[in-house]
Amino acid sequence: MSAIDSWREERQSAWLYRQLAQTERDATVARLFVDLAAAAEQQALHWEGLLATDGHALPAFHPGWRPRLGAQLAAIFGGRRIKPLLAALKVRGLSIYSAPVPSGHTMPQSLADVGRGHRAVGGGNVRAAIFGINDGLVSNASLVLGMVGANADTGVVLTTGIAGLLAGALSMASGEYVSVRSQRELFEHQIALERDELAEYPEAEAEELALIYAARGLTMDEARALATRMVSDPAVALDVLSREELGLNPDDLGSPIGAAGFSFVAFTLGALVPLVPFIFGAVLPDAALIGSLLAAAGLFATGAAMSLFTGRNAALGGLRMLAIGGGAGALTYAIGHLLGGGIG
Repeated sequence: MSAIDSWREERQSAWLYRQLAQTERDATVARLFVDLAAAAEQQALHWEGLLATDGHALPAFHPGWRPRLGAQLAAIFGGRRIKPLLAALKVRGLSIYSAPVPSGHTMPQSLADVGRGHRAVGGGNVRAAIFGINDGLVSNASLVLGMVGANADTGVVLTTGIAGLLAGALSMASGEYVSVRSQRELFEHQIALERDELAEYPEAEAEELALIYAARGLTMDEARALATRMVSDPAVALDVLSREELGLNPDDLGSPIGAAGFSFVAFTLGALVPLVPFIFGAVLPDAALIGSLLAAAGLFATGAAMSLFTGRNAALGGLRMLAIGGGAGALTYAIGHLLGGGIG
């Protein structure tokens, strides 16, 4: 990044921090944004000095449409709800949204302690698998019942079910790939910015980190000592800054291809359930009845499994999912019956 671009980034950051501070309801977070705005302005002055030394005239500064939009959305929804957008806009200190430290809470003392509050809860791949299977179950069972309601023959229902399975699984896989790839691109871009800034003004980066720790409960002297220790080792400095300044956890970013494959398989497993009797040669109406019973059992099982992450009664969770999925299937069957009769 050129010096003029770095100057513009810091000026833009300072402007956005002040906008966020004006609309932030939490006084501690608002004060942090004010302090980070001052730090960004100091870093902008650093670049101004370098540009002046090289004889470059500074252009008039005007915030771009993206920070203006980010400021407006933060005013409407609050900064906590638009964290990914703020991270992309180079807003630091976002870890305070996900890991505020109450009085008496232990602050991180090593890299292993940093970002513990940022990790996703709920079982990661296991949770994704349950939701993927459930999506496949509901969507394909409803599709099959819609075709049955339209009085389609066995071959048409099976063909439609397979098409729905492939379309849904590919859609899930492609969406997951784009999502994870975008997360990684954001992370890589922000880390590149941090790397440049750490090389250019390490003391300023340590000061920004200290402001975050101070907002989370430490005295300024304790925060500066901790921040200096955290960024003293180049091997871990970038990791610490990404967790504490951006609220990002590198450990949560998986492979886009792996995530896509995982989603494809999970959805396919769920979507296969209502097709099993058709695949093994059953014909209508028996195939539809058996497939519906299998789908109902699958919906109850996935609803019960979701209780692992909600802490609610497993039987009630299973019945709720069965009611939701059954309602979707019944509605689709009725619509298929109406459309089939009208078209016929």
